[in-house]
Amino acid sequence: MPRQRSKKLSASRAKAPARPQTSEIEHDESGSDFTSGDESEELEVLEKDAEEDEFERLVLGDAAGWKAEMGKDMDVDVDDSQSEGDVVEGEDEEGEGLEGMDDADLFFVDEGPAATNSNALVLRDGSDEEEGDAPAWEDSEDDRLAVSLAGNPRLRKLRVNESEDIVSGKEYTKRLRRQFERLNPVPEWASSRPTKRRRRSSASSGSDSSASEDDMDVDEKNLSTLPLAKLLQDAGALTKTSSTKRIKLRAEVIDVQRSRDIPLTQPSAITSLSFHPEYPVLLSSGPASTLYLHHISPTAHPTPNPLLTSVHVRHTPINTSAFLTPKGDKIFFAGRRRYFHTWDLPSGDIQKVTRIYGQQNEQKSMERFKLSPCGRYMGLVGSSKKGGGIVNVLDANTTQWIAAARIEGKNGVADFAWWSNGDGFTIVGKGGEVGEWSVESRSFLARWNDDGSIGATVIALGGSKGPQALGGDRWVVIGSQSGVVNIYDRRKFVSSTDSDQISIPERPEPNRRLMQLTTPTSHLTFSPDGQVLCISSRWKKDALRLVHLPSCTVFKNWPTSETPLGRISATALGITNDVLCLAVANEAGKCRLWEIRS
Repeated sequence: MPRQRSKKLSASRAKAPARPQTSEIEHDESGSDFTSGDESEELEVLEKDAEEDEFERLVLGDAAGWKAEMGKDMDVDVDDSQSEGDVVEGEDEEGEGLEGMDDADLFFVDEGPAATNSNALVLRDGSDEEEGDAPAWEDSEDDRLAVSLAGNPRLRKLRVNESEDIVSGKEYTKRLRRQFERLNPVPEWASSRPTKRRRRSSASSGSDSSASEDDMDVDEKNLSTLPLAKLLQDAGALTKTSSTKRIKLRAEVIDVQRSRDIPLTQPSAITSLSFHPEYPVLLSSGPASTLYLHHISPTAHPTPNPLLTSVHVRHTPINTSAFLTPKGDKIFFAGRRRYFHTWDLPSGDIQKVTRIYGQQNEQKSMERFKLSPCGRYMGLVGSSKKGGGIVNVLDANTTQWIAAARIEGKNGVADFAWWSNGDGFTIVGKGGEVGEWSVESRSFLARWNDDGSIGATVIALGGSKGPQALGGDRWVVIGSQSGVVNIYDRRKFVSSTDSDQISIPERPEPNRRLMQLTTPTSHLTFSPDGQVLCISSRWKKDALRLVHLPSCTVFKNWPTSETPLGRISATALGITNDVLCLAVANEAGKCRLWEIRS
């Protein structure tokens, strides 16, 4: 059948008269279309009739119907007689049509009751300049970048109106930021702080600064912070520590009461603790490059032992920090760097000392130092180990080099401790060699060896009524790698007839050998009155003991198996609020306090 139909069509074409070459379309019985004339010419499109227009409107809809429906949803009256390009007017006021309105006027973010907060973020128009610091870096390619907002469904919400499409890269970044601020309002803790960091110098650091600006971020260009008066004005009844005489402790049993912990958990181990000599203030620091000053007040409200201030020093993991006694008006701190810092508390100035002239080769790191109790000197353990070890002595006020003490032995200096009068110090080498060095004579007054020492680690001096020729300290304590702690009575180091004549045997006999620790001794700390000695090791959990002096016995009732100590990284003993306080910090960044009553 298809072949016969095609033959008939061919015959009819041959008999048909000649026509002009147009694109008229013929239909056969089966509904197939055939073009006449040249097939390469364009087809003539017939106009739609009324029936076809009505069918298309019902199926696909039209602009007028869409506007009418939108008018119902937006409570806008729409006049059916208006044409597609007419302006749509509201019930109460005249305005532009929905097509020309901004998306921000059509939609809003429902934030609930919090939207009425006075601290809520006020969105700015994209054409306004953003407040705040200028960007640190700008890409010139952003101006030549073109982003299509209408072409990507996820970016259409960034358009100001429906007809907008292409925007520049800089405008695209600005709208992304504005959209984020719409969906994430500024929290209360952020809105209460100033949006722009203000750099303060010592001249401008006055009492008019807000309390929220106490936390400082110190860099090379801004070496200053708030003065001591500002730091302590919010501490309430912050008074000086009383100088009343302490009660006498009994041996073997001690009354220790747990106090409120320091509320802040530092992000790293606390490697240094120090009590202020006059105020109930605790200084702590660690590898997180931040110093913290806490007011020791367990009954403070709402936060016990509140934070006074903190200072962050960039790129300087702090190993040692200490108050300059006897007034405590300065703080020295240093890390494993070729420099150290001094923080003057009355003025708030922070200065950086970068070198020790003449000792650059032997003092490559300043992380290990100790300040004399008299406040005149600063001792730094040298990094050079040629021929033993060296301790450089600086003037604490001018930071100028004064002298150097070199001890013979292998592996350098293990540790040293200043005499109580500041006229010298006792230095111990890692091989157990001990020397008594005088600042006045710039020489060693005596040399001796620690008995049975297997690698000395730390040394400490404490107590009173000792020989004046050796600084007035009664006790010298030396810890070792094996954990054994030797306690020596320095009154035996002078002649029985002449207290100014030093007579130390080459290997003196210790008064007591403490063997409670089984790992290397890390810290030895005396109480200010010399009645309590704290020994600890960071290499084993809960490795801490308290020793009574002058009996040289270990207290048996504390610490217990339930005492939360952890791996101890720093200890300190000081008198706060007329009570002897023990501070213990661990590698988890937590600092706990105990009060020693009797």
